[in-house]
Amino acid sequence: MPRIVSTYQRPWWLPSGHLQSVYAQFLRRPQVDYRRERYELDDGDFIDLDWAGAADSAQPLIVFFHGLEGSSDSQYCRHTMVAANARGWSGMVAHFRGCSGEPNRLPRSYHSGDSAHCDTVLREMRARFPTRTIYAVGVSLGGNALTKWCGEQGDAAKAIIAAAASVSNPLDLGISAEAILHPKNWIFNRYFMNAMGASYTRRMQTHPHLREKGFLATPKSFPQFDEHYTAPTHGYTSAWDYYHRASSRGFIAKIRVPFLLLNAMNDPFVPASLFPNDAEMPDNVTLEQPKDGGHVGFVTAGFPGKLDWLAKRLTAFFSAAGADSSDSRKGADARSGATP
Repeated sequence: MPRIVSTYQRPWWLPSGHLQSVYAQFLRRPQVDYRRERYELDDGDFIDLDWAGAADSAQPLIVFFHGLEGSSDSQYCRHTMVAANARGWSGMVAHFRGCSGEPNRLPRSYHSGDSAHCDTVLREMRARFPTRTIYAVGVSLGGNALTKWCGEQGDAAKAIIAAAASVSNPLDLGISAEAILHPKNWIFNRYFMNAMGASYTRRMQTHPHLREKGFLATPKSFPQFDEHYTAPTHGYTSAWDYYHRASSRGFIAKIRVPFLLLNAMNDPFVPASLFPNDAEMPDNVTLEQPKDGGHVGFVTAGFPGKLDWLAKRLTAFFSAAGADSSDSRKGADARSGATP
């Protein structure tokens, strides 16, 4: 497994992982002109796919899986779409259920182990574009789900995507959930619990039986929320069962596509002790562990800072990883007339 030295350097004025994580959320986001597609699922629910860039199916496509309570508006999605479009590529943010600004129809929602979501979206993209170069990237929750999917698929993933990347992956959901409860992480816990509490209060209005089952509208922690909602709604027996079965760390050794695992050493709630060692990793997985960056922070430059380093790093990795497959796929989709 390649373990590379990261080029990321934090600004001198942003010294800690906590500051790097929080500050990134307040920087100005670039404008992206998305085109929304409503995709109907077989179970009667739907997801929204937000497309960016020219509808040129001869060029590579980046499929993006966002983080918890994220969307195509998240800074990391917008910056990646801009970087992809600058290369002439297309980009698409595949919203998890209920994350596109409109509640989904079913009581179930999404979770960190939702590799079925990745499978549905990526197989649909391959069906639409049989010979197009497709890359996939997931951030935080989306990174865990995508990593899990890549491991589940093994060699079969090679027929669907050319390469994948995971950023700020929680790796072990139980340990990360406990880490967020540390007093120094109170701001993260409060943010997520408020956002998720509001989301599921709205969900109870359309699905009142959730309240009858004792689900919490005001969760205090991830373990509490996952015990009362995530686990029973998504087929797990308990929060522990969910953490055990949905964590992506155990799937990394089974990944067979070119894969970038990018986690900062100072991520406030993903301890560096969770990072896999060389003996656990296949040769096609690249581990990049910058000293700084926080949780999906990666701010650079002088004050007030820039947020384009991560997007450029991802597109550079994909460009290198997909160079061999790109030539063989290029052009055939254009002849088939497929468009986003």
